[in-house]
Amino acid sequence: MSASLNAAAATATATADATCGTACDAACVEPLQVLGRDVTVPLVTGGEVTYAALDYAASAPALQRVWDDVAAYAPYYGSVHRGAGYLSQLSTDLFEQSRATVAEFLDCRPTDQVVFTRSTTDSLNLLGRVLPADCQVFVFETEHHASLLPWRDAQVTYLNAPRTPGQAVATLERALADREPYGPALVCVTGASNVTGELWPVKELAAAAHAHGARIVLDAAQLAPHHPVSVQELDVDWVAFSGHKLYAPFGSGVLAGRADWLQEAEPYLAGGGASRKVARRLSGEGAGGVDVEWHTTAARHEAGSPNVIGVYSIASACRALTEAGFDSLVAREQHLIAKVREGLAEVPAVRILSLFGDDAPRVGVISFVVDGWNSSHFAAALSAEYGIGVRDGLFCAHPLVRTLLGSAPQEPGECGAPEAEPGERSLNAIRVSFGAGTPDEHVERFVGAVRELVAQGAQWTYRTEEGRCVPAV
Repeated sequence: MSASLNAAAATATATADATCGTACDAACVEPLQVLGRDVTVPLVTGGEVTYAALDYAASAPALQRVWDDVAAYAPYYGSVHRGAGYLSQLSTDLFEQSRATVAEFLDCRPTDQVVFTRSTTDSLNLLGRVLPADCQVFVFETEHHASLLPWRDAQVTYLNAPRTPGQAVATLERALADREPYGPALVCVTGASNVTGELWPVKELAAAAHAHGARIVLDAAQLAPHHPVSVQELDVDWVAFSGHKLYAPFGSGVLAGRADWLQEAEPYLAGGGASRKVARRLSGEGAGGVDVEWHTTAARHEAGSPNVIGVYSIASACRALTEAGFDSLVAREQHLIAKVREGLAEVPAVRILSLFGDDAPRVGVISFVVDGWNSSHFAAALSAEYGIGVRDGLFCAHPLVRTLLGSAPQEPGECGAPEAEPGERSLNAIRVSFGAGTPDEHVERFVGAVRELVAQGAQWTYRTEEGRCVPAV
């Protein structure tokens, strides 16, 4: 386990234990205010209920603070790096100040670049485009597809799922040591699993990568909303994350880290903003074409009009989480994790999915299956009969979920509602996820609903429609 992440988790657990032993437990730390906290939804059984949003791992609701900051700025919106007018200059300053805020949030090195993208997926595809020639990529099969798939122009080695953090480090060390040829290499690893929520030994994996002449990129999509991320302490070369998982769902993401590969490669997208100078070529080879001088700053990979609102929202979320204090946020989340895991453990039909075991440090992401239930049917019943939003499927991590479910690699399975009757085996799972904006009542209602559904069954009938399990009407 990464020393820094393990220490943070241990501190949080100790803090939660210390407070939970009194009448005022970790729940006395109020959840952060998020949009949608008072939204009510209809139930198929009649009436309405406040919606319990427990799908934070897919997209977290916007923090109220982020929404307020965006709303306050919106009337002053102007083009970035494009105009001499007051609003354009204000927007440009806001954009660049946001870059500095993100660099501080991630504890970047002074020479690192912060590139704004659309998402974690976009960030890793950008990195995939700037790899040096003959670069090999090493990635565990446990990764999200955003980390598994962007490396189309490289030789990729997919590593088997480890069952302990130590095994992960040993597996990577062997693979890097044995690579042929022994040239440039990149390791891509998650900080926290989007399926199991378990923390990965990032610092140890980074040390292993560097010891064997490789670089490492951290997919922090599921880590940054839950734990502080320090580029310098973890000693990673790059980090990628998405605004929509960091309580800033306005279409922006981040790739931050070493500048050399970014500066040496062709721009990710060609166009305005990425170019410093463009001129017609009047003579010589290629006469009649154009000569282009590209920026060497982050702008090199930010062609087009930037999403200044999305970028500002990320910076606002970074400030809000920092000011709230990760120590208290983590302690409260550990309290919620314990409440959910202990509640599910009391239901014999429920099996929680895990790579590293029950004692592994984790964030608020828990996946499970229920004996006798199709996972899509179970998730649909939670929504329609209890007003609880969870996720079902393979979570864009198909190889990992198949491994955890013990299926053969080619055994049929679907992300949506499979063509199987309730009670038949289905190769998908249910995921509940939560974070800084989740009140205790939401997880308590979830645990109660699971118990009731397992004991009594669904009150409604369901059918498959366009790949989704929905109430039959």
